[in-house]
Amino acid sequence: MSLSFFRTPGALLTGTGSVAQIGAEAKKLGASRVLVITDRIIQQTGLLSKVTEPLNVAGVEYDVIDEVVPEPPFENLEQIASKMEGQGFDGLIGIGGGSVLDVTKVLAVMMTNPGDVRELVGIEKVKHPGVPFILVPTTSGTGSEVTYNAIFTDTRDMVKKGIVSPYLLPSVAIVDAELTLTVPPSVTSATGMDALVHAVESYTAIKSNELTDGIALQAIKLISRSLRKAVYNGRDIKAREDMAMGSLLAGISLGNAGVGAVHALAYPLGGKFKVPHGVANSLLLPFVMKYNVVANLEKFAEVAKAMGECVEGLSLREAADRAVAAMARLSADVGIPSSIKDVGVTAADIPALAEEASKIDRLLNNNPRWLTVKEIEQIYREAYGAVESPANVSV
Repeated sequence: MSLSFFRTPGALLTGTGSVAQIGAEAKKLGASRVLVITDRIIQQTGLLSKVTEPLNVAGVEYDVIDEVVPEPPFENLEQIASKMEGQGFDGLIGIGGGSVLDVTKVLAVMMTNPGDVRELVGIEKVKHPGVPFILVPTTSGTGSEVTYNAIFTDTRDMVKKGIVSPYLLPSVAIVDAELTLTVPPSVTSATGMDALVHAVESYTAIKSNELTDGIALQAIKLISRSLRKAVYNGRDIKAREDMAMGSLLAGISLGNAGVGAVHALAYPLGGKFKVPHGVANSLLLPFVMKYNVVANLEKFAEVAKAMGECVEGLSLREAADRAVAAMARLSADVGIPSSIKDVGVTAADIPALAEEASKIDRLLNNNPRWLTVKEIEQIYREAYGAVESPANVSV
């Protein structure tokens, strides 16, 4: 058995209504004055009260900053950090989607690691643990509440960059499906498929292990059976609960086994074309799976089974190909674009995108099949529509 680490938050609270415990959890951490970090949408929907009311009951003093922007640049971090200076906060709470949670994680360590936040980019560049913080996701997709990485846009070169450190794991993560009931279909789709990307990539990753494999397969099962329902009938609480747990499990698997080429190819789309992270990942997933499938037929056959595909009587290769076709159908069913043309990419952009993606060794080295610039460019061309769609894979 190869050496591996398994990391999760200090505490995990799950279940319908669990957010009501946040005041008590903040007090357990010794917090007396916390900053609640969110965005304008959470303010407008009224979800913020799900956090502030329990804080009031527990007697925890708090302020609110609702200035996180989607796909946040480093400047957004710096602007919020400047407003926090000298305010005496001894804890942070992030409530929102992945952008809010990533911002909260890094703000917590910025409080104890002064200097240019860009110096923290990379693996384990954070020298000191941050202040205690609690994360409360309001979408089912990013898994940021249980991972130790955070992604930001560097506006200097328009590339997505990651900060990776165990200190980015929260003291407490609270996953409450009730907070996702009003998420619109387009966001439910993009974040739900993003969670599925996390599960599939971590399950087939080089760094996967027996712990992460079982977790990832259960995530694939939950998301595959409930994503369509959650998108088209958002008040279906059972579907929302499946998605919340599926996203959580996928995040745990991602956080410990890592991801691969889907994410590597998605980052340039996000940086150069402002494609939301979940959409970029979801769009590329079937095309990267089609490339990867021959590297681990057994695992891709298991993905097909977890997605509910009938593989009885099929050869191993046919069963593995079923996973690729099923993923493309699911993506189409929930409204994910089928071509990178749909998000503004032209054929002339592809060589530069491939060159940029080929530099992301941290992810590419974890992919089950080796890629060079040539193979990456070919995948982009397939995603552009120059060759056969993964949905047409013969089975």
